[in-house]
Amino acid sequence: MTKYVYDFAEGNKDLKDLLGGKGANLAEMTNIGLPVPPGFTITTEACRAYLVDGAEPDGLRAEVADHLARLEAGIGRRLGDPADPLLVSVRSGAKFSMPGMMETVLNVGLNDESVHGLAAQSGSERFAWDSYRRLIQMFGKIVLGIDPERFDDALEDKKRARGSDSDLDLTTDDFRTLVTAYKKIVRDATGRDFPQDPAEQMSQAVRAVFDSWNAERAILYRRQERIPADLGTAVNIVAMVFGNLGMDSGTGVAFTRDPASGAQGIYGDYLQNAQGEDVVAGIRNTVPLQQLAEIDRASYDQLLEIMATLERHYRDLCDIEFTIERGKLWMLQTRVGKRTAAAAYVIANQLVDEGMIDLDEAVRRVNGAQLAQLMFPRFDTEAKKERIARGMNASPGAAVGKVVFDSYTAVKWSRSGEKVILVRRETNPDDLNGMIAAEGILTSRGGKTSHAAVVARGMGKTCVCGAEELDVDTKGRRLTTRDGLVVEEGDVLSIDGSNGMVYRGEVPVVSSPVVEYFEGRQETTAVESDVLVKAVHRIMTRADEVRCLGVRANADTPEDAARARRFGAQGVGLCRTEHMFLGDRRQHVERLILADTETERESALAALLPLQREDFVGIFTAMNGLPVTVRLLDPPLHEFLPDITELSVRVALAEARGDANENDLRLLQAVHKLHEQNPMLGLRGVRLGLVIPGLFTMQVRAIAEAAAQCRAAGGNPHAEIMIPLVGTVQELEIIRAEAEEVLAEVSRESGADLHCLIGTMIELPRAALTAGQIAGAAEFFSFGTNDLTQTVWGFSRDDVEAAFFSAYLEKGIFGVSPFETLDTDGVGRLVRLATEEGRAARPELKVGVCGEHGGDPDSVHFFHQVGLDYVSCSPFRVPVARLEAGRAALQSSDSDTR
Repeated sequence: MTKYVYDFAEGNKDLKDLLGGKGANLAEMTNIGLPVPPGFTITTEACRAYLVDGAEPDGLRAEVADHLARLEAGIGRRLGDPADPLLVSVRSGAKFSMPGMMETVLNVGLNDESVHGLAAQSGSERFAWDSYRRLIQMFGKIVLGIDPERFDDALEDKKRARGSDSDLDLTTDDFRTLVTAYKKIVRDATGRDFPQDPAEQMSQAVRAVFDSWNAERAILYRRQERIPADLGTAVNIVAMVFGNLGMDSGTGVAFTRDPASGAQGIYGDYLQNAQGEDVVAGIRNTVPLQQLAEIDRASYDQLLEIMATLERHYRDLCDIEFTIERGKLWMLQTRVGKRTAAAAYVIANQLVDEGMIDLDEAVRRVNGAQLAQLMFPRFDTEAKKERIARGMNASPGAAVGKVVFDSYTAVKWSRSGEKVILVRRETNPDDLNGMIAAEGILTSRGGKTSHAAVVARGMGKTCVCGAEELDVDTKGRRLTTRDGLVVEEGDVLSIDGSNGMVYRGEVPVVSSPVVEYFEGRQETTAVESDVLVKAVHRIMTRADEVRCLGVRANADTPEDAARARRFGAQGVGLCRTEHMFLGDRRQHVERLILADTETERESALAALLPLQREDFVGIFTAMNGLPVTVRLLDPPLHEFLPDITELSVRVALAEARGDANENDLRLLQAVHKLHEQNPMLGLRGVRLGLVIPGLFTMQVRAIAEAAAQCRAAGGNPHAEIMIPLVGTVQELEIIRAEAEEVLAEVSRESGADLHCLIGTMIELPRAALTAGQIAGAAEFFSFGTNDLTQTVWGFSRDDVEAAFFSAYLEKGIFGVSPFETLDTDGVGRLVRLATEEGRAARPELKVGVCGEHGGDPDSVHFFHQVGLDYVSCSPFRVPVARLEAGRAALQSSDSDTR
């Protein structure tokens, strides 16, 4: 029989696959002697079986009953006992943290009889009736699917009748009346009474938590965070402890370090006379954790000791939830805490200094996506700004956008190309769509541990929470400052998640300190150097030491090449020559296309040659001593001609006036001749070199003469010639022979040794499938994974991304766009096959990738596994690729030692 239920004492922190993160960590805390309320965990296996069959697996109910009996015996109270009731919470807990995305039901076991026993046991009727109304409200929303606003409206009406905006001012009679009102809401909405049987309450709550795994917001969050959909959630049944028993009780969230900046200290929020949901929901503003020292010194000191214990035990920042019940501290949860990108680097560096982890582990604990966030701009401190409010710096960054007050509008406007700031009193899990769409999030309530703050940090979104100076009117779609300034929906705000400032209008941005560092404008050895920059420098240095993959850049100008080199590129992996034919040079391409004689064609090519040579001299100089892979002209020629519609109209109008231009007529004829229904699969790449005499030889001559000129000037150029869109070895052999003739000719003329590697771009499935043959004529392969993805999938990227990719992502056909992260099953298989067969035919074959996948973190790990020599990406992605190449090498080493 499969074991579906584990007491906390039976588990440990390494059983997250089975017990979920929450259950595994509750077990771990129990086993190291921390004060954890007793309980047990229903495994993720039970959830998966339930989701497949639509019913609880055989034996689960009996196991739960057995563990519940043991729990009751240990505590000395029975679930829902009318005289002295045991109450439990039913809480979700997946392997990976998904804050607020799944469900929790508190106070399970209360009914019309046991509420009196709870009142007698606690000595507080008010507390008992408050707890009962909370159960009905949560059960109604989560288990029965009732619109939560029906309960919220009843509560707000009761507070208004008391002339208060706080539930603390409600009386016992108020809560007793609310229980009656809530039960009526349940009856009206479902046609059934609120269940009075405690065992049935618990059973229904467990099923609701299982079902919440496939709730819309949970699916969306998993897709956003790339969490597998088949893991399922565990369910934790925990004896209730109460933070809402009076002002000597409370609940809080604590971090062992600042999750926003990484700074060491005491960070967190505390709320007296409250349950945990009150803290994360932000319904009342919390106080900083340090104030607990004044409220309850003994609990505060004990909490600090436990925080230190947990950080040493987990060797990382810990996120802790706790409750104080009449002076008794209880630990409800711990986990390795989510943090901002900046905090991730700073904390990893601190832990190395403290001897908790080594530098290799620090590299493993950060990632390229976080590094990319650190390279985003920040607000210019010198710019003129109009501050209208200040809140808590919940998640750093600089965000500018039009104000919206609901998630639907945020998504709608962002899809129309607008940048938006989502403004709410407080967010809840149903706001996830809008939070993803927004540039930043602003709330008037809640602290650093509110839902908005936790989710924003996990996503790397800028967030300012608890801006109490703002009165947010979501129904009226406006916010009002204390000075009476009104900001309407659509007005622009700028929010600074680093200091909590809210500004009216658009604030200019400047480069981040991390970009300044990569540009070489910030000294990492200076005493005053940014602590973040020092951390990035240390981790990047180690990543470069351990990585096996080279990292090059895609650069088409000397400026891009120079920047790429500053960012750590080890050469240029793709120099696209088509970008050199635009602007004023387009006229020479037009002459080439219109040429009727060999003389006219040679004249056009002769005009282009010195311009191309000048370009290459600049790039070779910027990359002196490093390889530069130049791709010969790839796109179809008609892209260099005027638009067919515009030109047709121009010619027609001219003919109507009787002053038609001969050149325009010839151009129109050429445009019609070259027009293709699907130019991506037409006359481009190597086919151009075979059909247009002299085009590729002119380019090779420009490369060779530029290299000779640089060498004569004392430089050390390393040019590589890449022939694009090859589908068969015969194409490559013809162009290669022509290129070698030109190289030999220029070598004789200049007296310089101009040996250049000649290779090809693998961007067609046939090239990958015949790589063994093609390697006979190629000294290197460079995978053009953008085109290879298009040709493997049969997608035209420009058309399909806007047409149906969003639907594919929503339906789960894609976890992520195959143009963003490499499709390892399809495209990746061709990459692996071509690499293996190419090297079997030519062992010294150099293999790289020059599609933008070369800068994608997940794709870099795949390229490392396949054994490529280098990846190439845009200059700004070079640091990301360097870091991920290092992480891939360390992870590969870890696998080898297991």
